[in-house]
Amino acid sequence: MAGSQDFVADPRNAEVLVYLNGDLVRRDEAKVSIFDAGFSMGDGVWEGLRLHKGALLFLDAHLDRLYAGAKALAIDLGLDREAMKAALRRTLEANGMRDGAHLRLMATRGLKSTVNQDPRNALGTASIVITAEWKTPPARPGKGLALATSAIRTSGPEVFDMRLNTHSRLNLIRALLQAIEAGGDEALMLDPQGNVASCNATNFFWVKDGTVFTSGDLYCFNGITRGNVIAACRAGAAPLVQGDFPLDHVHAADEAFVTGTMGGITGVREIDGRVLAAPPGPVTQQIAAAYAAMKDADAAANPFV
Repeated sequence: MAGSQDFVADPRNAEVLVYLNGDLVRRDEAKVSIFDAGFSMGDGVWEGLRLHKGALLFLDAHLDRLYAGAKALAIDLGLDREAMKAALRRTLEANGMRDGAHLRLMATRGLKSTVNQDPRNALGTASIVITAEWKTPPARPGKGLALATSAIRTSGPEVFDMRLNTHSRLNLIRALLQAIEAGGDEALMLDPQGNVASCNATNFFWVKDGTVFTSGDLYCFNGITRGNVIAACRAGAAPLVQGDFPLDHVHAADEAFVTGTMGGITGVREIDGRVLAAPPGPVTQQIAAAYAAMKDADAAANPFV
Protein backbone atom coordinates (compact mmCIF):
# COMPACT_ATOMS: atom_id res chain seq x y z
CA MET A 1 0.00 0.00 0.00
CA ALA A 2 1.40 3.40 -0.97
CA GLY A 3 -1.08 5.81 0.64
CA SER A 4 -0.59 8.28 3.47
CA GLN A 5 -1.73 5.67 6.00
CA ASP A 6 0.89 3.11 4.94
CA PHE A 7 2.96 1.49 7.70
CA VAL A 8 5.76 -0.97 8.23
CA ALA A 9 4.40 -4.44 9.04
CA ASP A 10 5.19 -5.54 12.62
CA PRO A 11 4.69 -9.16 13.76
CA ARG A 12 3.94 -8.00 17.31
CA ASN A 13 0.54 -6.82 16.11
CA ALA A 14 -0.68 -10.42 15.86
CA GLU A 15 -0.77 -10.60 19.67
CA VAL A 16 -2.10 -7.17 20.66
CA LEU A 17 -5.03 -6.80 23.03
CA VAL A 18 -8.05 -4.69 22.09
CA TYR A 19 -10.20 -2.68 24.51
CA LEU A 20 -13.82 -3.66 23.93
CA ASN A 21 -16.47 -2.12 26.20
CA GLY A 22 -14.33 -2.42 29.33
CA ASP A 23 -12.67 -5.76 28.51
CA LEU A 24 -9.26 -6.47 27.01
CA VAL A 25 -9.46 -9.23 24.40
CA ARG A 26 -7.21 -10.69 21.74
CA ARG A 27 -7.62 -8.99 18.39
CA ASP A 28 -9.02 -12.14 16.77
CA GLU A 29 -11.67 -12.33 19.50
CA ALA A 30 -12.75 -8.67 19.35
CA LYS A 31 -16.27 -8.64 17.89
CA VAL A 32 -19.35 -6.43 17.88
CA SER A 33 -22.94 -7.35 17.06
CA ILE A 34 -24.38 -6.94 13.59
CA PHE A 35 -27.02 -4.84 15.39
CA ASP A 36 -24.39 -2.34 16.52
CA ALA A 37 -25.09 1.10 15.04
CA GLY A 38 -21.52 1.43 13.89
CA PHE A 39 -21.67 -1.76 11.82
CA SER A 40 -25.18 -1.28 10.45
CA MET A 41 -25.21 2.48 9.84
CA GLY A 42 -21.69 3.86 10.27
CA ASP A 43 -23.15 5.75 13.24
CA GLY A 44 -20.24 6.76 15.42
CA VAL A 45 -17.15 8.91 15.93
CA TRP A 46 -13.47 8.06 16.21
CA GLU A 47 -10.00 9.41 16.86
CA GLY A 48 -6.57 8.34 15.66
CA LEU A 49 -3.88 8.79 18.30
CA ARG A 50 -0.09 8.62 18.09
CA LEU A 51 2.05 7.25 20.95
CA HIS A 52 5.36 9.09 21.00
CA LYS A 53 7.98 8.89 23.76
CA GLY A 54 5.46 7.81 26.39
CA ALA A 55 2.77 10.34 25.46
CA LEU A 56 -0.40 10.29 23.39
CA LEU A 57 0.32 13.36 21.33
CA PHE A 58 -2.02 16.34 21.63
CA LEU A 59 -4.45 14.16 23.56
CA ASP A 60 -6.64 16.97 24.89
CA ALA A 61 -7.21 18.32 21.38
CA HIS A 62 -8.19 14.83 20.20
CA LEU A 63 -10.59 14.35 23.08
CA ASP A 64 -12.09 17.80 22.47
CA ARG A 65 -12.85 16.69 18.91
CA LEU A 66 -14.19 13.30 20.01
CA TYR A 67 -16.61 14.68 22.59
CA ALA A 68 -17.71 17.51 20.29
CA GLY A 69 -18.49 14.98 17.56
CA ALA A 70 -20.38 12.73 19.95
CA LYS A 71 -22.41 15.71 21.15
CA ALA A 72 -23.24 16.72 17.56
CA LEU A 73 -24.54 13.19 16.93
CA ALA A 74 -26.31 12.98 20.31
CA ILE A 75 -24.22 9.95 21.34
CA ASP A 76 -23.71 9.51 25.08
CA LEU A 77 -20.24 8.00 25.32
CA GLY A 78 -20.87 6.78 28.85
CA LEU A 79 -17.31 7.68 29.90
CA ASP A 80 -16.09 11.10 30.97
CA ARG A 81 -12.69 12.35 29.83
CA GLU A 82 -10.78 10.92 32.78
CA ALA A 83 -12.43 7.53 32.37
CA MET A 84 -11.64 7.60 28.64
CA LYS A 85 -8.00 8.42 29.42
CA ALA A 86 -7.93 5.54 31.88
CA ALA A 87 -9.22 3.18 29.17
CA LEU A 88 -6.52 4.39 26.78
CA ARG A 89 -3.80 4.00 29.41
CA ARG A 90 -5.03 0.52 30.34
CA THR A 91 -4.88 -0.55 26.70
CA LEU A 92 -1.33 0.72 26.27
CA GLU A 93 -0.10 -0.82 29.50
CA ALA A 94 -1.68 -4.18 28.66
CA ASN A 95 0.27 -4.18 25.39
CA GLY A 96 3.52 -2.89 26.90
CA MET A 97 3.57 0.13 24.62
CA ARG A 98 5.50 3.35 25.24
CA ASP A 99 6.44 4.53 21.74
CA GLY A 100 5.83 3.90 18.06
CA ALA A 101 2.18 2.89 18.30
CA HIS A 102 -0.99 4.14 16.64
CA LEU A 103 -4.35 3.91 18.39
CA ARG A 104 -7.86 4.02 16.99
CA LEU A 105 -10.49 5.06 19.53
CA MET A 106 -13.96 4.26 18.17
CA ALA A 107 -17.31 5.05 19.73
CA THR A 108 -20.64 4.08 18.17
CA ARG A 109 -24.22 4.60 19.27
CA GLY A 110 -24.14 0.95 20.38
CA LEU A 111 -26.64 -1.87 20.10
CA LYS A 112 -30.02 -1.18 18.50
CA SER A 113 -33.27 -3.09 18.66
CA THR A 114 -33.37 -3.26 14.87
CA VAL A 115 -31.30 -2.24 11.87
CA ASN A 116 -32.37 1.23 10.78
CA GLN A 117 -31.29 4.85 11.04
CA ASP A 118 -33.55 5.92 13.91
CA PRO A 119 -31.36 6.71 16.96
CA ARG A 120 -34.37 6.17 19.22
CA ASN A 121 -33.93 2.44 18.65
CA ALA A 122 -30.61 2.44 20.51
CA LEU A 123 -30.75 0.12 23.50
CA GLY A 124 -28.44 1.90 25.88
CA THR A 125 -24.77 2.81 26.14
CA ALA A 126 -22.29 3.45 23.38
CA SER A 127 -19.85 0.81 22.15
CA ILE A 128 -16.26 1.84 22.91
CA VAL A 129 -13.38 0.12 21.13
CA ILE A 130 -9.67 0.97 21.30
CA THR A 131 -7.15 -0.68 19.03
CA ALA A 132 -3.44 -0.14 19.65
CA GLU A 133 -0.94 -1.36 17.07
CA TRP A 134 2.77 -1.01 16.51
CA LYS A 135 2.87 1.24 13.46
CA THR A 136 5.73 3.21 11.96
CA PRO A 137 5.35 5.12 8.68
CA PRO A 138 7.71 3.81 5.99
CA ALA A 139 10.69 5.86 4.94
CA ARG A 140 10.04 7.53 1.58
CA PRO A 141 13.24 9.44 0.77
CA GLY A 142 12.78 11.20 -2.54
CA LYS A 143 9.47 9.42 -3.23
CA GLY A 144 6.37 10.79 -1.54
CA LEU A 145 2.78 10.39 -2.68
CA ALA A 146 1.16 10.67 -6.08
CA LEU A 147 -2.15 12.56 -5.88
CA ALA A 148 -4.95 12.38 -8.42
CA THR A 149 -7.85 14.81 -8.38
CA SER A 150 -11.22 13.14 -7.86
CA ALA A 151 -14.59 14.15 -9.23
CA ILE A 152 -16.05 13.48 -5.78
CA ARG A 153 -16.29 16.76 -3.88
CA THR A 154 -15.96 17.51 -0.19
CA SER A 155 -19.02 19.03 1.44
CA GLY A 156 -20.12 21.63 3.95
CA PRO A 157 -21.97 21.12 7.23
CA GLU A 158 -25.36 21.44 5.53
CA VAL A 159 -24.66 18.21 3.57
CA PHE A 160 -21.97 16.12 5.30
CA ASP A 161 -19.77 17.95 7.79
CA MET A 162 -16.14 17.08 7.02
CA ARG A 163 -15.13 18.52 10.40
CA LEU A 164 -16.88 15.70 12.28
CA ASN A 165 -14.73 12.59 12.65
CA THR A 166 -17.55 10.19 11.93
CA HIS A 167 -17.45 6.54 10.91
CA SER A 168 -19.28 7.43 7.68
CA ARG A 169 -16.56 7.64 5.01
CA LEU A 170 -18.27 6.53 1.80
CA ASN A 171 -17.68 9.68 -0.24
CA LEU A 172 -14.01 9.65 0.76
CA ILE A 173 -13.62 5.98 -0.14
CA ARG A 174 -15.21 6.66 -3.53
CA ALA A 175 -12.73 9.49 -4.07
CA LEU A 176 -9.82 7.20 -3.19
CA LEU A 177 -11.09 4.52 -5.57
CA GLN A 178 -11.09 7.07 -8.38
CA ALA A 179 -7.56 8.14 -7.50
CA ILE A 180 -6.30 4.55 -7.44
CA GLU A 181 -7.89 3.91 -10.83
CA ALA A 182 -6.05 6.98 -12.14
CA GLY A 183 -2.74 5.67 -10.81
CA GLY A 184 -2.61 7.81 -7.67
CA ASP A 185 -1.91 6.94 -4.04
CA GLU A 186 -4.46 9.34 -2.60
CA ALA A 187 -7.25 11.55 -3.89
CA LEU A 188 -7.08 15.31 -4.03
CA MET A 189 -10.60 16.67 -3.49
CA LEU A 190 -12.20 19.98 -4.39
CA ASP A 191 -14.96 21.78 -2.49
CA PRO A 192 -18.46 22.42 -3.94
CA GLN A 193 -17.22 25.60 -5.62
CA GLY A 194 -14.32 23.81 -7.29
CA ASN A 195 -11.59 25.10 -4.99
CA VAL A 196 -8.90 22.87 -3.49
CA ALA A 197 -10.10 21.37 -0.19
CA SER A 198 -8.28 18.29 1.13
CA CYS A 199 -7.30 14.73 0.34
CA ASN A 200 -9.51 11.75 1.08
CA ALA A 201 -7.72 10.84 4.35
CA THR A 202 -5.42 13.78 5.05
CA ASN A 203 -5.26 17.54 4.82
CA PHE A 204 -3.36 19.14 1.96
CA PHE A 205 -0.77 21.92 1.76
CA TRP A 206 1.30 23.19 -1.15
CA VAL A 207 4.21 25.60 -1.53
CA LYS A 208 4.87 28.25 -4.17
CA ASP A 209 7.80 30.68 -4.05
CA GLY A 210 8.43 29.91 -0.37
CA THR A 211 4.83 30.48 0.77
CA VAL A 212 2.63 27.70 2.10
CA PHE A 213 -0.97 27.56 0.91
CA THR A 214 -3.95 25.61 2.19
CA SER A 215 -7.73 25.75 2.07
CA GLY A 216 -10.07 27.46 4.47
CA ASP A 217 -11.54 25.46 7.34
CA LEU A 218 -15.10 24.78 6.17
CA TYR A 219 -14.65 22.01 3.58
CA CYS A 220 -11.78 19.98 5.01
CA PHE A 221 -11.03 17.80 8.02
CA ASN A 222 -10.64 19.44 11.42
CA GLY A 223 -7.19 17.89 11.58
CA ILE A 224 -5.09 18.08 14.74
CA THR A 225 -1.85 17.82 12.73
CA ARG A 226 -3.19 20.39 10.26
CA GLY A 227 -3.83 22.79 13.14
CA ASN A 228 -0.32 22.26 14.46
CA VAL A 229 1.21 22.92 11.04
CA ILE A 230 -0.81 26.13 10.70
CA ALA A 231 0.33 27.16 14.19
CA ALA A 232 3.96 26.37 13.32
CA CYS A 233 3.74 28.50 10.17
CA ARG A 234 2.21 31.39 12.09
CA ALA A 235 5.02 31.06 14.63
CA GLY A 236 7.59 31.57 11.86
CA ALA A 237 8.25 28.20 10.21
CA ALA A 238 7.06 29.57 6.85
CA PRO A 239 4.67 32.20 5.44
CA LEU A 240 1.12 30.83 5.22
CA VAL A 241 -1.95 31.83 3.22
CA GLN A 242 -5.36 30.20 3.75
CA GLY A 243 -8.20 30.71 1.31
CA ASP A 244 -10.00 29.53 -1.79
CA PHE A 245 -7.68 28.43 -4.59
CA PRO A 246 -8.40 26.79 -7.96
CA LEU A 247 -6.70 23.58 -9.00
CA ASP A 248 -4.45 25.50 -11.41
CA HIS A 249 -2.78 27.11 -8.40
CA VAL A 250 -1.83 23.67 -7.08
CA HIS A 251 -0.61 22.50 -10.48
CA ALA A 252 1.95 25.33 -10.37
CA ALA A 253 3.28 24.33 -6.93
CA ASP A 254 6.96 23.84 -6.14
CA GLU A 255 6.29 21.48 -3.24
CA ALA A 256 3.32 19.81 -1.57
CA PHE A 257 2.64 17.69 1.49
CA VAL A 258 -0.23 16.14 3.39
CA THR A 259 -0.80 15.94 7.14
CA GLY A 260 -2.36 13.34 9.41
CA THR A 261 -1.91 11.71 12.79
CA MET A 262 -0.55 8.45 11.40
CA GLY A 263 1.97 9.76 8.89
CA GLY A 264 2.62 13.21 10.35
CA ILE A 265 3.91 15.22 7.39
CA THR A 266 4.20 13.26 4.15
CA GLY A 267 5.69 14.76 1.01
CA VAL A 268 3.98 14.68 -2.40
CA ARG A 269 5.95 13.83 -5.52
CA GLU A 270 3.26 14.19 -8.19
CA ILE A 271 -0.16 15.82 -8.68
CA ASP A 272 -2.31 14.78 -11.65
CA GLY A 273 0.78 13.62 -13.51
CA ARG A 274 2.73 16.84 -12.85
CA VAL A 275 6.01 15.87 -11.17
CA LEU A 276 7.30 18.01 -8.31
CA ALA A 277 10.85 18.23 -7.02
CA ALA A 278 11.86 15.15 -5.03
CA PRO A 279 10.13 15.43 -1.64
CA PRO A 280 10.53 16.66 0.95
CA GLY A 281 11.33 20.09 -0.43
CA PRO A 282 13.13 22.76 1.64
CA VAL A 283 9.98 24.44 2.98
CA THR A 284 8.42 21.06 3.78
CA GLN A 285 11.60 20.17 5.68
CA GLN A 286 11.36 23.38 7.73
CA ILE A 287 7.78 22.62 8.67
CA ALA A 288 8.55 18.96 9.42
CA ALA A 289 11.34 20.06 11.76
CA ALA A 290 9.00 22.48 13.54
CA TYR A 291 6.35 19.78 13.88
CA ALA A 292 8.91 17.29 15.23
CA ALA A 293 9.86 19.83 17.89
CA MET A 294 6.18 20.31 18.75
CA LYS A 295 5.76 16.54 19.19
CA ASP A 296 8.77 16.26 21.47
CA ALA A 297 7.66 19.25 23.54
CA ASP A 298 4.16 17.83 23.94
CA ALA A 299 5.52 14.41 24.92
CA ALA A 300 7.81 15.94 27.51
CA ALA A 301 5.06 18.09 28.99
CA ASN A 302 2.34 15.43 29.00
CA PRO A 303 3.69 11.95 29.86
CA PHE A 304 0.96 9.33 29.68
CA VAL A 305 2.46 5.85 30.19
